[in-house]
Amino acid sequence: MKYLCLVYCDENTLHSLPESPADSECMAYAESLANNGQMIAGQALQPVSTATTVRVRNGQMSVTDGPFAETREQLAGFYLVEARDLNEAIRIAAGIPPARVGSIEVRPIRDLQP
Repeated sequence: MKYLCLVYCDENTLHSLPESPADSECMAYAESLANNGQMIAGQALQPVSTATTVRVRNGQMSVTDGPFAETREQLAGFYLVEARDLNEAIRIAAGIPPARVGSIEVRPIRDLQP
C-alpha cells in the first residue's frame, strides 16, 4: 500500500536547531528506502512564501500568493513510500530526519475510481 509522509516544520528554524538534519542526511535516508524498494518519490519544497493556492468556488477561480496559512509549521516536503501496512509506514515516518524538529503526517493513498 502507498502512504504519503508529509513533513511539517517551522521553516524558520528547520536548519538552525542543533538536532536539525542536513540535506545529505535526508538524501541518505531516502536512498536507504529506495534500496529497500520502499521509496516511490520524495522532494523538499521551496519556502512557503513561494506557494500559490488555487480555489474554485461557484465556477470562479481565485489564486492566492503564499504564505497561505497562519500556522506555526509549514509543509516542507514529502516522501511517497510503499509499506505493508500503517505500522510499517509509521516506522518509516519515524526515521525521516526532520521528524526530530517537526512532525510527519502519514496518510494512505486513495486510488481514484474511474
